[in-house]
Amino acid sequence: MESLPVLTTGRLLSTWQLDLPALLLVTVLGALYGWGVLRLRGRGERWPAVRVAAFAVLGLGTLVVATMSALAVYDRVLFWPAAVQNILLDLLAPLGLALGDPLRLAARALPERAARRVRGAVTGRLVRALTFPMVTTALVLVTELTIYFTPYFATALRHGPLHQLMYLHLLLAGCLFVVPVLTREETLPSWCTHPVRAALVFLDGIVDAVPGVVVMTHGTLIAGAWYLHHHPAWAGDVQHDQQLGGGAMVGIAELVALPFVLAILAQWARSERASTAALDRRLDAELVPAARVAPAAGEAGGARGAVEAAPAPDLVRPWWETENSEVAQRIRGQER
Repeated sequence: MESLPVLTTGRLLSTWQLDLPALLLVTVLGALYGWGVLRLRGRGERWPAVRVAAFAVLGLGTLVVATMSALAVYDRVLFWPAAVQNILLDLLAPLGLALGDPLRLAARALPERAARRVRGAVTGRLVRALTFPMVTTALVLVTELTIYFTPYFATALRHGPLHQLMYLHLLLAGCLFVVPVLTREETLPSWCTHPVRAALVFLDGIVDAVPGVVVMTHGTLIAGAWYLHHHPAWAGDVQHDQQLGGGAMVGIAELVALPFVLAILAQWARSERASTAALDRRLDAELVPAARVAPAAGEAGGARGAVEAAPAPDLVRPWWETENSEVAQRIRGQER
């Protein structure tokens, strides 16, 4: 392995290398997403530009940075670039891809038969089991711990194909948790409401910090034989390098948790506005017929006297006064 120059801030920003498998993945994902957006626009339908930006910049852009920037150039001689690489692939890239809502885009852009197949695939038993809340959190945690505390990581440093497979493993593990939580498609159990999702994301943010804390405080070197042999003289102590990597993992995990929670809260607010608008439309539909029935009932009862006309108000009572549903109870409570 060639001796690399000192990693300065300038080199961190300007050093790049080509990674063909990663470039192929980014190209395929970008082309499929762009095709879906163009197909919707061709039908006169709108797809939010902010979702396109999130998918392209935060999602695909993070994939490029993690696999082709200075992080990828120096990850075989320094531990901390490898640690940052892995956490970007595991947390930040999946968040960007999920904010683009590719499942919703596919369901809208594909022909009806293909869209049904996509929905059937993401709601199938296997995917439901893999994306079940807490199972995905456990998968992410187990993935990180397996990489660092088994021969997985050290072996991946020696073998390029396994290194690429590790990249894909981290990306898929992160997507299994993030994409179902943020998509507008119903891929999670019905009890997984927005408050529950916010709680799960908060818990996941705590769990995601665990591997970084363990790496930072672990007394034994991770892939120690490799890094002791390839660690450059200008980089200082190998143990300190590992502590830097663990600290970076914790910091990035906590930073990613904040926009994740904000995205859930924004979805929650939009859902509440949509529910309120639907309720208003239902109330309007109920009140208009009631206003028309009331005079007719009054005219019919006028000849029979006030006593016989008394039951007429029951005919025009709004639905929330007679039903015993949760929405009706809430409206009655507001009226009091």
